[in-house]
Amino acid sequence: MSQSVYGLINITVCIVLIGISWWALQAFRFDLFLKSPNSARAKLLQIILSIILGYQIASFFMNYLGWSLIFGQIFS
Repeated sequence: MSQSVYGLINITVCIVLIGISWWALQAFRFDLFLKSPNSARAKLLQIILSIILGYQIASFFMNYLGWSLIFGQIFS
């Protein structure tokens, strides 16, 4: 797989998983832990958490893809 295709897949997977993380964090009850859960700082915290979570999950999947491509070359 070429570098440009791998980079495009990486960006796409990362953005999609950040969106899924944002959607999943909407179910979390931040009002139990924050003083004012509807403030701008609380929304910023949700955005930062979704970016961190989405990036980590995307990194795992992209590492797994890279490892599986390398593993496939062993038996070729």
